[in-house]
Order: sequence, then C-alpha cells, then structure tokens
Amino acid sequence: MIASWPSRLWIIRHGESAGNVARAAAYAAGAERIDVTLRDMDVPLSPNGCEQAAALGRWFARRPVEERPEVLLASPYLRARDTARLFQEAGGCDAAEPICLDERLREKEFGILDGLTTAGIARHEPQQAEARRSLGKFYHRPPGGESWCDVILRLRSLMDTVALHHAGRPVMIFAHQVVVLCLRYVLEGMDEEQILAIDRTGNIGNCAITEYRFDAAGGKDGGMVLTRFNATAALDGEEALPTAEPRHRLPPA
Repeated sequence: MIASWPSRLWIIRHGESAGNVARAAAYAAGAERIDVTLRDMDVPLSPNGCEQAAALGRWFARRPVEERPEVLLASPYLRARDTARLFQEAGGCDAAEPICLDERLREKEFGILDGLTTAGIARHEPQQAEARRSLGKFYHRPPGGESWCDVILRLRSLMDTVALHHAGRPVMIFAHQVVVLCLRYVLEGMDEEQILAIDRTGNIGNCAITEYRFDAAGGKDGGMVLTRFNATAALDGEEALPTAEPRHRLPPA
C-alpha cells in the first residue's frame, strides 16, 4: 500500500489570545463590541496563552521521539504562529524543523460581523442575525466573510497537500477553533448535523489536542482514526490555566 495519510496527525488550537480575553470581557460586561483594535491576524497570545504553548511543548518533550511531530504546519495568524514557535522552543519537536505557514489554516473570516458580540449583531446587523438563524451557522456566510462550508473547501485542499508531501510522517497543525472542527468533518466524513452536534458540546480549549492515527485497515487506502479530542491534559500540573471561552448563542427568533 502506498501511504496517503500522515502516520499521526495532531490538530492544536492556538493558546489563549488577547482577543479571547477581550471577548470574554465584552460578554461579561454586556457590551456590543469586542475591544480589539488590531487586525484579527495580528492579535497576539495573552501571557497565559504563551505559557499554555510552552506547557504543550514540554509535555511533548517528555514523550519518546517517535511520538513527537516531524512536520509543523500553522495558520499565518500571529497567535497560531507563536503557539507553534513556543511549542518548538519548549522542546516539543526538533528545533531545526521549519514551521510551515499555510493560509488555508487561517481563522474563519467573519466579515461585517467581526468584532461584534451577540448583542452587537442583534442591534447593528439584525438581518444577518435572522439569516444565521434561518440558514444555520454551517451555511450562513456574512457579507465579506465565510461560512463553515467555505472553510471546509480550503481544508480539503490542505489535506490533499498533506497527503502529497507528508504521507507517512507525524504532522502537527496549529490553527483555530472552527478549523479544528472542520478538519474533523473532513477526516471523518461527517454531515452538517454531526459536526454541529459536536460543536454544541462546548468550545475547543486553547492548546487542546485533537489526535488521529493512521489505520491501515480503515478502508481501501487506510484512514485516520480519532484517538483524542479537545484534550487539555498537557496543561495539568503546569502554571498555564486551561481556557475555553463560554458559549454565546444568538437568541431564538
């Protein structure tokens, strides 16, 4: 059999960002806008997020060499790039391994809804609030933004590249919450309701691990089998505090 999958695949959500902190503060205050003045791609990690990334690296450093990634892929957004860098600096993988940035791993684009809380969307973009309720989050594409389907299309292309260039090797991806979920959709052949049911169980933790292993018996060409999802055990006993923002949903129509 010719390998067409990585031997192992870890998908990591970035560490806690300054945007995550600002978002939590906005919702706690009942604000309509999230107090972030930077472009989304320039939002840095919070101090706790930096420690989370380093803690993840230390956890992998304690594992046998064959259980660490050889290939690092990251979203070009600063918070994901820095998570990968701090992971590597803490010994999570070979220090000489390049961190390959891939724009297909970027955060879902929110368009005109960017920076608005649920209350802000309801007040400033009521038509979009209604459209989202009508279509559902999987298909709704705000003006200037993306739907989950749009993210999935670019991730299908990404996985083709991974299969072409990194088959048979252990690969780690550093990205964002929606990317983690949409990669599950792609890798496991899910439908809309299946992935949204997983999404409804809660947010992906910052620096949480989602892991797949290649199984040669998984179909004609083998397949990837989920072995770990949204696991934050790497932060246990560390100075870093596990974080995942609380859910904030649009009210029913």
